[in-house]
Amino acid sequence: MDTNVHYTLVGVFVISLISAIVFAIIWLSSGLSTVEYSDYLIYSQESVSGLNIDAQVEYNGVSVGAVKDITIDKNNPHLVKVLLKISTATPITRGTVATLTTRGVTGVAFVALKDNGIDRQPLKAEPGQMYPVIPTSPSILMRLEVALSRLSNDLQSVAISFRSLMDKENLKALKDILLNLDQVTQTLSHNNQKLNTIILNTTHVSEQLSPLLQSSNETMKMLNTQTLPATYQLLSHLNEVTRTLSEVSTQLKQNPSMLIRGAAPQPPGPGERR
Repeated sequence: MDTNVHYTLVGVFVISLISAIVFAIIWLSSGLSTVEYSDYLIYSQESVSGLNIDAQVEYNGVSVGAVKDITIDKNNPHLVKVLLKISTATPITRGTVATLTTRGVTGVAFVALKDNGIDRQPLKAEPGQMYPVIPTSPSILMRLEVALSRLSNDLQSVAISFRSLMDKENLKALKDILLNLDQVTQTLSHNNQKLNTIILNTTHVSEQLSPLLQSSNETMKMLNTQTLPATYQLLSHLNEVTRTLSEVSTQLKQNPSMLIRGAAPQPPGPGERR
């Protein structure tokens, strides 16, 4: 009897253990969780390549849900409908924006949520909508593609403008300008050579004139120290002779007989005797 009881307990234990394992497997495989989720919808105008069902949904880098379904919008084939299941504890507001992002170099895509702080009211479904719709913003790749497209268009416009500018007449005018510039450069170079020649000749003449200038300085010094004083003395004597001759000429005009008789003696002065 005791043996049957032990077998019964063992069988109940084994059945309970197997049931618990099966339940755990079903729980884990079906994604059962105590966390409550709400469904939201986003519309993507760009390719969702790399985004798969069960891909993560992150809010400021924190995992808050997963992608539930991906379909093409029947009303607008250019849009892709992505259904998200997001934890109800996540503050999804009217200012929340969704962006398709890839992770590193692996290329694994996920949906990134971020609140721009414009409107803090909770996001709700509008009349006629099955789920609340989270607005989207272009991904980095999309923005890069748009920027490259604009850059390509700008470069194409520049190329067209450059081609229209460089027609035959403008090219000929540019060639003439370059030729004139070359001629001016050659003329300036020739004049520069002439100027260098003149400077060299001036230097040579200056070297030749240097001894003459030195000799002239010595001559001027000798004139100042020797010749000029003697000349001044001679001029002084000539002045005295001229004055004497003037006096004699005056006396001859008054008394021509002086040439025969000679000059009359001067009368004696007071106290003098003849």
